[in-house]
Formats: sequence, C-alpha cells, structure tokens
Amino acid sequence: MKHLLAIALLLLGAISPASANTVDQRDPQTIIEETSAQIFAILDGRREEFAADPTLLRSLVSDELVPLMDLDYSARLILGKSGRGVSPAQLEAFANAMSDVLIKRYSGGLLEFKSDKQVEVLPMKGKNTDKLTRVKTRIKLENGGYAPIDYAFRKTEGGWKAFDVTVEGISYIITFRNQIVPRVEADGIDKVTEEILAGNIQISE
Repeated sequence: MKHLLAIALLLLGAISPASANTVDQRDPQTIIEETSAQIFAILDGRREEFAADPTLLRSLVSDELVPLMDLDYSARLILGKSGRGVSPAQLEAFANAMSDVLIKRYSGGLLEFKSDKQVEVLPMKGKNTDKLTRVKTRIKLENGGYAPIDYAFRKTEGGWKAFDVTVEGISYIITFRNQIVPRVEADGIDKVTEEILAGNIQISE
C-alpha cells in the first residue's frame, strides 16, 4: 500500500493550478487524465537526483500537493465530532501536520513507478455531485494484477480539490481518524499536533 499511496500523492501533487490565485476549470477526471504523463516526466528527468537526495522529492511533493488538496476539509473529516470547538488556527496546524506525515512517509515510494502506462483512469460511474465526485483509477502491478485507487473531490471556490484517497478499499481519512481521534480526545488537539510533528505518533497502514 505504501507505494500505491505514493503514486496517488504524486498524481495529486503534479496537477495544481499554475498559481495559487488560478481557478482550475478542469473536472476531476480530466485533471487526473492529463497529468499522468507529466508525473512520470518529472520522475524520469530527475530520478537519480531524487534517489540521491530524498528531501528534494519530499519538497517537490509538498510544494505541489498543498494547492490541490482541501487540507482543512480533510482534517475536519479526520477529527469528526472531536473537532468541535477547534479554532481555525488549530485546524490549520493539525491539517499541515497530517500532510507532513503523508509526504514524509510515502514520497520515497514514488521512485518504484516506472511508466505512465501503469495508471488507468476508469470511466465515470455513479452519482457525482459538487460535494463529492469520485475518480476511479487502477494501477498495474509488476505481477500483472491491478490495484484500485479512488480519489474523492469536492468543488470549491478555487476549483475542484481532492480531500481523500482510497487505496485498495482503505481510505486515508478513515485510517487517520481511527488512530488519531482517540489521542485527540485524551490529550487535546494541540498536544497531538505537536506529537505528530515531532514524529512521536506513528500511523499504521
């Protein structure tokens, strides 16, 4: 799952708008479809550089990932009822800490992927709305099989933004919620945010 979530993050990270003030007019499926080749062009052009210095890859993903993801919304979903009464500043700090965990934990797995031919965007199905549109993809594995990766998008003032990724049926929102919320309820969000940033809280897959 580590390597699959890594490619999911880069799919999101490579498709941010040209600037923070630009509204991306594309629909979620087009966003994913148009950027698969771009992703692997980045990797292929700098693969050795990234392998020699993983911090460069983490920096790239961080710089490009944040504009596309609705981090505050993801954080609220993770916290659920335990997020009631949390201030905007606390929520932002928690959201940034969670994104830092994702980037540090999974960016190294990106180098395992060799070709954009490994990514297949499936036809849109089901009821999709501005509040929730799912883009289903599948990743071809070395053994010839496929692994599903689904992206959950919502429409915002800045265009479509992703707020959850489900890899092989496992939502990262739910995974984080199950492990983080008990700590928040016990110790408070400020303490948990500090512990996440310090690397003292490990999220199992």
